[in-house]
Amino acid sequence: MLSAVRAAQCAVRYLRGIRTSAMDTGYQQANVVVLPNQLADDFHAFCRSNPAPLPLLYRSQSGETSCPPLAQHADIRTDISQYCVYEDGRLVKTVSSLQTYSDAHRSPPGQQAERPGSWSDMVCFYLGCSFGFEGRLKEAGVPVRNVEQGRNVSMYRTAVPCVPAGAFSCPLVVTMRPVPAALLDAAVKVTHLNPLAHGAPVHIGDPALLGIQDLSRPDYGDAVELQPGDVTVFWACGVTAIEAILSSKPPLAFSHSPGCMFLTDIPDSPTSTITPPTEAKPHPELTPLCFQVSQNPLLYSLVSQGTAAKIRQLEVMIGEDPGERGIRALFVQDELLRSCLALSHSSSVAITTGFPTHYMHSPPDETDGPPGAIAMATMLLSLGKQVTMVTDRRALEMNRTIIDEAVRTGVLKDAIPLVTFEDGGPDAARHFLCHHGDPNKPRFDHLVAIERSGRAADGNYYNMRAVNIKHLVDPVDDLFIAAKHIPGIGTTGIGDGGNELGMGKLKEKVQSLMPKGGLIACEVPADHAVTAGVSNWGGYAVACGLYLLHTCPAHLRYLRKGLGLEPVTSTEQLQDWTTNLPSVEKEESFLSTLVRFGIRSGKTGHLAMEVDGLTFHPTHSDMITRLLEATRGGRGTF
Repeated sequence: MLSAVRAAQCAVRYLRGIRTSAMDTGYQQANVVVLPNQLADDFHAFCRSNPAPLPLLYRSQSGETSCPPLAQHADIRTDISQYCVYEDGRLVKTVSSLQTYSDAHRSPPGQQAERPGSWSDMVCFYLGCSFGFEGRLKEAGVPVRNVEQGRNVSMYRTAVPCVPAGAFSCPLVVTMRPVPAALLDAAVKVTHLNPLAHGAPVHIGDPALLGIQDLSRPDYGDAVELQPGDVTVFWACGVTAIEAILSSKPPLAFSHSPGCMFLTDIPDSPTSTITPPTEAKPHPELTPLCFQVSQNPLLYSLVSQGTAAKIRQLEVMIGEDPGERGIRALFVQDELLRSCLALSHSSSVAITTGFPTHYMHSPPDETDGPPGAIAMATMLLSLGKQVTMVTDRRALEMNRTIIDEAVRTGVLKDAIPLVTFEDGGPDAARHFLCHHGDPNKPRFDHLVAIERSGRAADGNYYNMRAVNIKHLVDPVDDLFIAAKHIPGIGTTGIGDGGNELGMGKLKEKVQSLMPKGGLIACEVPADHAVTAGVSNWGGYAVACGLYLLHTCPAHLRYLRKGLGLEPVTSTEQLQDWTTNLPSVEKEESFLSTLVRFGIRSGKTGHLAMEVDGLTFHPTHSDMITRLLEATRGGRGTF
């Protein structure tokens, strides 16, 4: 006797062409791929290597038509309303039944030519489907636009390659569902809890970042209209398996027709007992949160609740103000987190520092800034990013020698390219930032300024005593201004007084709350403004935050688009990142190098082991120790 679900499935079959994408069945739906036995192991490995698009629910035996773990009394040859038939990697037709393929080598009635293969040689793969979470989205108050509009979900072939395995290699396919910006966290949380249905999104924001140029022309399914305030959200899609068939060209293969799924007897609930081994089980600290990290292009990122809490802890620590400058008044929560997320998505970063506050000395620079810059550069390099340092022409040779010394003493593994930017006309900044001045070809995707003199409203540059030091500063601010008009270049400013490059984002607060703020406040904003009691601490926190993000499974999964065998890093890679965190030993060594080159403490002008009038021991060494304890201590719980 058929179960109620199987009876409903049979009814669907007889109503040919009805898509299960339009049905709120309450049960898990599955993508189905049927392949020759000789390709089955390769495809199994392909699924395990790409768990987000291909969450494997069940692999049949050769010739098996049922799937007991998923549905009682099922017959895969008839339980889907429409099937696709492929020969040598070409879609040759769609049919409503596969029963005619059951006899070993006999052609169906009316056909004379013998078909390649036979059902007894075929293996069925049942893969999780995103339609399984649409009911949960609606329960959470998240509109499902494709259902509202009576359309199949939009599916797009991306420019993102899946991890190849054996005969299988193809691009990732994604579904797109528009979600109101205010409900992104809800959508992420609900879908994260259902790994059988592809789990959390793999991209949120600009479709072009996936290589999708025209949302109105999906490769599969129907175009779905966005409503005002909607953000495009993309989930990995099981139709990736169809692309795998097309690329591997098996002599005979079958699949469901996109949108016409196999209904299981399993409720579409996160409490389901069948969990792919490559997906993490739900845990409160692992639940992702969604943060916007870029406006142009629009990009959101994901990070687990546990990791976000740790980075927020770092942000509070560096906000301590032992120098009593009043920096707490400028604090904005999550600026550190958003900056770290943006840097995590970057591939090429330019870092600038240098505040020549001691205009009566040679060199005029202070000890705050360079240590934090080197700490960030070290971690970025260990994560595989390209890093370039931007300095003033007057300090070029000195900084080149300091970097060489940092390599010699082990603070840096390798020298960092060091460049200057000087005023060369109205297009100079664009040509510096972009290959051949083409805004579509940026050299960098993120600029970071740490304790860098910032341009005030009157065009001058002031230290905290309101002394104009413009004659010692090259116009690096122009790069941050130009970056605002070049898609794909984000910016971060790190400061401790409000007169630093990037602090223009907090200009009104600086003008009203900081000493001499009306005059010294930096006019030039950054996308992310990180404030700290000492700017070096902000650099240390960015390095620690990047480490935490790259040991966060939720964030790594999002970075990798759900592709790759392991959601966590290797022991060797983790050890490398740990070694490249700031440490008391490295920071003390680098500060001593700065002092040997005549670089002085910012507040006092002392040529001593201090920064902003605070001695390295115990103030700075204690801060570094605490940041490391919070970072390393939190890694195991993420």
